[in-house]
Amino acid sequence: MNPANNYIPCLKYGSKILPSEILGGGATIFGDAWYVDADNGSDDNTGDSPSNAFATVNKAYTSATTNNNDVIFLSNAGSHQLTEMLTVSKNRIAFIGADFEARTYGQGARVSMGVTGVATDVATLLVTGVRNSFTGIKFSNNSTTAESLYTVVDAGEYTVFNFCEIYKSTDLDTESAELLAEGDSSQFNNCTIGSIADGIVGAISRPCVLFDKNTVGTSVARDNTFTHCNFWRNAGNAANLFVKLVANGDAERLVQFENCKFINNPLGTTMTEAIHSAAANDKAILLFDNCVSYNATNFCGDTNNGLVFANGVSTTGTTVGMSVQVSAS
Repeated sequence: MNPANNYIPCLKYGSKILPSEILGGGATIFGDAWYVDADNGSDDNTGDSPSNAFATVNKAYTSATTNNNDVIFLSNAGSHQLTEMLTVSKNRIAFIGADFEARTYGQGARVSMGVTGVATDVATLLVTGVRNSFTGIKFSNNSTTAESLYTVVDAGEYTVFNFCEIYKSTDLDTESAELLAEGDSSQFNNCTIGSIADGIVGAISRPCVLFDKNTVGTSVARDNTFTHCNFWRNAGNAANLFVKLVANGDAERLVQFENCKFINNPLGTTMTEAIHSAAANDKAILLFDNCVSYNATNFCGDTNNGLVFANGVSTTGTTVGMSVQVSAS
């Protein structure tokens, strides 16, 4: 196979140049390309072309070489069903859904996990490697196994998610989350996290994003950035949240949200607060730049606003001005 003949198509959103174009943009692949076709492929194939595609994501990942800048293409038709959690511990591998459209949700390339009954399958995707990326993929977790509380656990370094949806259809009455953030210098661009349809049940937080160090591995979130992302909820109780930092030290240095929308279904219960930060938090600045929150009384409550700052944030009933520490309305 000649890697120089393999190209990654561009993704455009209007006239903007997006991070996914930096990943490819017509440039050659420096490593090997692997193809996965859940409908027509076979793990007995070579996996090096669409006509000889593998059937499973796991086979393609096993075939990829760490630090070789390999690319794994996922077919756009059907669901890529996992029989166990996909653990990405290798470095510098790009996973790309072959939709090649700038979708913030509803991507055609879907990676999902059902009930495995295995306690160690805590999520659909666990990332522990360095500089891996995921573009144009919908990740979902449909498992009811008690320990399977997350869809994505990001515990890697410099991980990037572009145009991905992260969704968990189960554990709507459990302290779980779509994304468990334990990664160092991770970036989420044009992603949708959560669901605006599935109703949360009970007086629980059930956030879209949970910052809680050492929950799965021995890592802590540092310098995470969310840009142009949707955070969706259909709250069933005022205690439900979008983002939760559990305790002081569960994030470090900076967590930044730029041009993000925190939307609670208008038919849902009004949240008391959209964002919950441990009141004693002095380890990480949570910075919200030009964000919008809907159907939450406060952006962040008076007693739970440790180092939460907002620039041009609007919420129902209150507007927070330039770079001020947020408080209840």
